[in-house]
Amino acid sequence: MLDIHLSILAILGVCVAGGVVGAWIFQKLKVPQVVGYILVGLLIGETGLGLLLPADIAALRPFTNFALGLIGFLVGGELQGSIFRKYGKQFAVILLAEGLAAFFLVGSACAWVVYSVAHNVEVALAAGLIFGAIASATDPASTIDVLWEYRSAGVLTTSIIAIIALDDALAMTLYGLGTGIAAILTQSGGESVGATILHTAIELGGGITLGLGAGFTLDFMIRCIPQTDKRLGITTGIILLCIAMAVAFHVGMILATMAAGIVLVNRSPRRSRKLFAVIHSFSSPIYIVFFVLIGARLSLKNMPVWIWGLAAVYILMLCVGKGLGAYWGSAASRAEKSVKDNLGMALFAQGGVAVGLSIVASQHLQYIPMVEGMSLGDMIIFTITATTLCVQLMGPAFTKLAIKRAGEIGRNVTEEDVMAEWKVQDVVNTEIEPLREDTSLVTAAQEFSRQDTLVFPVVSKERRIIGVLTFDMMKEALIDHDILNWLIVEDVMQPVHDRFAGEMNLGEALTEMQDMRADAVPVVESPGGDLLLGVLVLREALQKIGAEIIRRHAPSSDGLSG
Repeated sequence: MLDIHLSILAILGVCVAGGVVGAWIFQKLKVPQVVGYILVGLLIGETGLGLLLPADIAALRPFTNFALGLIGFLVGGELQGSIFRKYGKQFAVILLAEGLAAFFLVGSACAWVVYSVAHNVEVALAAGLIFGAIASATDPASTIDVLWEYRSAGVLTTSIIAIIALDDALAMTLYGLGTGIAAILTQSGGESVGATILHTAIELGGGITLGLGAGFTLDFMIRCIPQTDKRLGITTGIILLCIAMAVAFHVGMILATMAAGIVLVNRSPRRSRKLFAVIHSFSSPIYIVFFVLIGARLSLKNMPVWIWGLAAVYILMLCVGKGLGAYWGSAASRAEKSVKDNLGMALFAQGGVAVGLSIVASQHLQYIPMVEGMSLGDMIIFTITATTLCVQLMGPAFTKLAIKRAGEIGRNVTEEDVMAEWKVQDVVNTEIEPLREDTSLVTAAQEFSRQDTLVFPVVSKERRIIGVLTFDMMKEALIDHDILNWLIVEDVMQPVHDRFAGEMNLGEALTEMQDMRADAVPVVESPGGDLLLGVLVLREALQKIGAEIIRRHAPSSDGLSG
């Protein structure tokens, strides 16, 4: 371990730069970028080089809360009322099926393992309740990151977003009941079951109420503020206030910001569309730091071997519970085949929510002995640390597999996305026959009527671009028939000042055309060259981009994409 203490700014710099490099490496290996973030965190954290100490991570707790709050807000922005009116009953059935299946399978299996180690029925049942409740949660951050990275869209993607948004509420409910019963079983002075239910209801209801208030306030503010930059500022401020109040009053923080996002997207769908896009674009470094810190927080040293066995059982039952539960729920609610066959694979990831619940549970059960030198609280922390590492590495990969099997990768695209991917040569019109410099204007006029274009490139005998001829340039000659018969193209053309290379990015080329107010620009084979390739016609390029967006939004016929 290196004996180096970094400042907070240095920590943020290491997290962002290291995370980007890690993501780039894993993307080259066809692995979701979030895995790279987490492994970089593991490398620089206590388990690896020790550059990030537990005290540093604790100091950045407000930053991680901000990241979770942003994730909740953006997830809420995906949940329009029309979706729940159409799929609400289906989502409720799937949620209960996958959540409760994971709760019972993980809880019973872990209770059996703990009993085999501790030989104490009460402790085993208490541990099973806690593990089962934590297993019902799905990490929204890494799952959503995969959906955004691969620009997924479709009924499966919609179902994934809705289920992971609701999963937190179910997990917190089960966790509240589980910890209350566990405290009674272990006689650790916890609340009664009734008090636990009331406390959980206040936590959930308080978070939703706070979020509704923040959402309506934000909706009012953006109606009064037309400028996008000022809307971004007021939105960020209200999200921060919402997070701070949720932490201060001990209510559900993710639920609060999620509710704010739901209110905004349903109250002002048109105004909020660009706002959500701007927030998503500037939040990338925040997510990177968040995931790197998750990896750095994972401490894998000095863990007993049997803890890894318990973690393996937890992960196995988690996958079986989520997979079978989602399948049964989808079948019972008559969901589409793509949802029934693939949804379970997208619900394996666990992260910040699971770690947070395990920390709170360890505080409540810290003084309950389990084996010599280890309390029940310590055992829960160690196990969830090990499981979080494993499922955070495998969860994103399975999420990618799910949306790939459903043919939904690459379907959530915009004009800007297509233009960023394409080059000028992808849309260049090579069918426009150029005019030779020695062509008569009579022949040129005939070509204007024969070919669907108002701009002709003019080339030399070697087909090298030397100028352009537009219909406006020929007007005077067409009026005076006496000179029309003896003029050639070279006499009225203009030298070519603007040309694009075929390898040029399409988005940059179209932006330049709009700045030049040009409808068509000649395209040459290489930068600085003059060998004509074709003509970039603005109208045709936009039509091809629109057709490509429609093609990508359409479901894949073979169920595979990307």
